[in-house]
Amino acid sequence: MTATIHIITPVITEGIRSLDDVAPLAGKDLHFTHSLLEKGPSSIESEVDEALAVPGIMQAALAAEESGADAVIIDCMGDPGLKAARELVRIPVLGPAETSMHLAAMLGHKFSIVTVLDSVRPLLDDLARVYAVHDKLASIRVINIPVLEIEQRIAEVQDCLAEIALAAVEQDGADVIVLGCTGFLGCADAITERLESRGYSVPVIDPVPATVCVAQALVKAGLTHSSKTYPKPGPKSMAGLATFQG
Repeated sequence: MTATIHIITPVITEGIRSLDDVAPLAGKDLHFTHSLLEKGPSSIESEVDEALAVPGIMQAALAAEESGADAVIIDCMGDPGLKAARELVRIPVLGPAETSMHLAAMLGHKFSIVTVLDSVRPLLDDLARVYAVHDKLASIRVINIPVLEIEQRIAEVQDCLAEIALAAVEQDGADVIVLGCTGFLGCADAITERLESRGYSVPVIDPVPATVCVAQALVKAGLTHSSKTYPKPGPKSMAGLATFQG
């Protein structure tokens, strides 16, 4: 079975994500398509940013299903628009935060999230509660580097991530580390190396590859979200949003 996974990067910033980033995950039985938003925020670091991104995410999810995608991944650890997109389409829609947190809860007793800014802490803390894993959350630590500066400061980012991950293990009791921004794609190895050099064999979850694996598994298993939990919205008057009607 060949699966096509569509990745929605829910921002307008060109170059923040490309198919080259996920090319190592592709294969003869797994293909990727990708889209950015035409309208929305340049990055997502707050509830306002998330709200601005949701209409574009819904449009992109519908377009992905119509074009034949087998699953959708929303490329942001805030999981913006996840529930709304699941109501609109019948193919699996996955959020990296939900996926990573549940995997982390499986792999250890406690997990810590290492993310970008203090403004993101409440978002991730709330998601841990919604996903019923908050009792497994040891801590949320930040590197104080904005999303749009990650690429040009990647060496500094990796060093900071490794240091705060080590602190999460030694001071907060974390058994698993979750990278709290999909912009950290590819940074897990550097963190794992630092932890192992200090004698800690601790899983480090890179949300994008982890979510891709789960999405592919759902497609292969013929599973998707429940229409009882995520019912297709019925027709109603809604100015300017006719595209979203059931």
